[in-house]
Amino acid sequence: MCCLILFAQEKLSLAQAIEIGIQNNYQIEIARQNLQVASNNNDWGAAGRYPRVDINLNSSNGYRNAKSPGFLLEQSALSGGITPSIDAAWTIYDGKKVKITKQQLEQVENQTNLGISVATENTIQSIILAYNRALIQEEQLTTLREVLTLSRDRIDYQNVRKEFGQAGKFDLLQTQDAYLNDSTNILIQENNVATAYRDLNLAMGQDDLSKIYQLTDGLNYEPKRYQLADLEQSLFANNRNLQSLMVNRELANINTQFQESFKKPTISLGSGLVYDLTGTDGTQLIAFGDQPPVETDNKGTNKTFNFYFNIQANYNLFDGGNKKRNIENAKVDELIAQLNINELKRTLSNQLQNALANYNNQLRLVNLTANLINNAKENLTIGEERFKGGLITSFDYRNIQLSFVNASQARLNAIFNLKNTEVELMRLTGDLIK
Repeated sequence: MCCLILFAQEKLSLAQAIEIGIQNNYQIEIARQNLQVASNNNDWGAAGRYPRVDINLNSSNGYRNAKSPGFLLEQSALSGGITPSIDAAWTIYDGKKVKITKQQLEQVENQTNLGISVATENTIQSIILAYNRALIQEEQLTTLREVLTLSRDRIDYQNVRKEFGQAGKFDLLQTQDAYLNDSTNILIQENNVATAYRDLNLAMGQDDLSKIYQLTDGLNYEPKRYQLADLEQSLFANNRNLQSLMVNRELANINTQFQESFKKPTISLGSGLVYDLTGTDGTQLIAFGDQPPVETDNKGTNKTFNFYFNIQANYNLFDGGNKKRNIENAKVDELIAQLNINELKRTLSNQLQNALANYNNQLRLVNLTANLINNAKENLTIGEERFKGGLITSFDYRNIQLSFVNASQARLNAIFNLKNTEVELMRLTGDLIK
C-alpha cells in the first residue's frame, strides 16, 4: 500500500515549488498591481508638462415682465442663449517643477519595483526553508523506521531464544518496550512530516494544505568557500532593503529641489475662444403723449465672438518664511535618509559576518556528523552481532540504537542549518532571486 501511495504522489522539485509559490503569492501580486499604478503615473502628463484645454458650454434662459408708469408701460420677454467656449492654459516656466515631479514619479516606480523584489525574496526564502524542512522530516522518519525494523527483529530473536530457554520474560519485555517506544516515535514523526508538508503548501500558496509530494531534490549540498570581502561588495551593491533606502534618499533629495523651486517665478499662458448667441422673443407696450398705448414686438438675436491671449507672471515676495522652513526641513529629511542608510549598512554587515561564521561552523558540523553517523552505523552492525552472540545486554544494544538515531538527527539538523544559513547569505547579497 505504501508503494501505491508513493506512486500516486505528485513529484515536486524545489524549482517547481518556487515557481508555484511566486505565482500564488498575494503579496507579490499586490506589489505588481502597485507597480502598474506607479508605471501609469510615471508620465510627463501627470508631471504637468503639457497644456490643459477645456471645452465649455453654457446655456442661459429666462422670462422678464416689467411694468412702469412712464414711457414704457409694460415689457415682457422670453430670452435664451448658448455660449460655447474653448480655454487653454499652459505653464511654460515654474522653476523646473515639472522636471522634478517627473523624477519623483520615476523614483516611486523604482521603489515599487523593489517592493516586488523584496516580496519575491521573502517568498523564495520561505519556500526553500519549508522544502528543506519537509526533506529533513522525511529523512528522520526513514531513520526511525530502520530502527523499528531492528527492534522487530530483536523481538523475533528473543522469542526464538525463549523457546530454547536462553531468554527470560524480562528480556522479552525489554525488547517489546523498545519496540513500542520506536512505534510511538514513528507516530510522532509522521505527524511532524504532515505538519512540514502543510507548511510547504502554505508557503507555496496552495489551497489544499494536506497535499503530500514526492520531493525530488535531496539533501545533497555543495560546500562553498565564501570570502567576506566579496560578500560585502555584493551586499552593498545588490541588497534590496539597502537599495530601497537609497531610493528614499534620492526622493528626499528631489523633494529638496522641489521646495527650492518655489523661490523662482511662475510664467503661464492662457488663451481661449468664446462665442455668445442670445435670442429674445417678447412684446412691449409704449405710450406716446396723449395717444393710446401701442403694443410692439420685441424680438432679436445677438451674436458675440471673443478671443483672448494672456500672459501671467507670478513671483512671491513674502510668505512668512514658509519657503525657507520647507527647504530646511527637506534638507533634514535628506540627512535622516542618509543616516538610515549608514545604520542599515552597519546592521547588514554584522548580519553578513554572523551568517558567514554560522555557515562555516555548520559546514564543519556537517563533516563531523558525517563521520559520527558512519561510526554509529558500524557500531550498530557490530552491536547486533555482539548482542546475538550474548556479549552485550539488551540495554547496551538499545543504547547503541539510540546513538545511531541521535547521530542521524544531528547530521540532518546540521545539513538543514547549513542550507538555511546559505539561503540567508544569498538573501543578504541579493543573489536569492538569481
